[in-house]
Amino acid sequence: MAALDVSQLRKRYAGSEVVAGLSFIVEPGTCFGLLGPNGAGKTTTLRLCLGLSAPDSGKITLNGMPIPEQAQQARARVGVVPQFDNLDPDFTASENLLVFGRYFGLKDADVKACIPQLLEFAGLTGKADARIATLSGGMKRRLTLARALVNDPDIIFLDEPTTGLDPQARHLIWDRLKQLKSAGKTLILTTHFMDEAERLCDRLIVIDHGKKITEGSPRHLIAEHIEPQVVEVFDEGGGDLSAFVERHRQLAERVETSGETAFFYCREARNLLARLAEEEGLRYVHRASNLEDVFIKLTGRELRD
Repeated sequence: MAALDVSQLRKRYAGSEVVAGLSFIVEPGTCFGLLGPNGAGKTTTLRLCLGLSAPDSGKITLNGMPIPEQAQQARARVGVVPQFDNLDPDFTASENLLVFGRYFGLKDADVKACIPQLLEFAGLTGKADARIATLSGGMKRRLTLARALVNDPDIIFLDEPTTGLDPQARHLIWDRLKQLKSAGKTLILTTHFMDEAERLCDRLIVIDHGKKITEGSPRHLIAEHIEPQVVEVFDEGGGDLSAFVERHRQLAERVETSGETAFFYCREARNLLARLAEEEGLRYVHRASNLEDVFIKLTGRELRD
């Protein structure tokens, strides 16, 4: 049985279709990613899957239960890390966990017994009596993750779980999410960090304007959509990037420019690198292609509000 099965899902707001015939399946014990620009329909899709909004049409099955008809029963075995922390500032860290447990009908004694383990998992040992206002942004995010585990869920929804965090806090949360997956939990993740998706996701979809535009494992999508090597060339001042691109465009399969940077997508970069070594005023980075290259190719480089 799939952890989550979504078929032909549609939802309109104010006359605009924000989810447009979306279909995907999440297998148990995997990390599944929903990637897309701002306004692509990611958060709306999560809300529909949790039964917090009703779809206009389509079918959703969460943990074997139809949504929204049995959303309350299904959510009893689900944890949610929302996009923005909504911890209660009037309570301590442990009190936030205790009160949240009551929403699931859990006994206070049972939750209290689990609190030390949850705080340790979140890297918050010694913070049980800390007020929320005294916690850093990273601590609050980790406490929100611990709170999502109060009911020992089978499935955990994570809506941009590391946005706004420093690299150390991001890496700690990544480590904890990997531990959860190793323990057999199913993770459903939205993120703007392509390296996060590449590290964590077994499978993902890229959506834009509410539609699925591709699906697969990160490695498969990189191999399918992007040349294996990328050379980023920067104009440091004094160089002529435009002229270099025109002279050497044929040394790459594809070239894109964005501001003062040119991206050469290559199957073999040796000749291009030799030309760059002779060039004055240009700096370059030679790297393997990654999921961000896929994302940019499929959704464009323009800013989204």
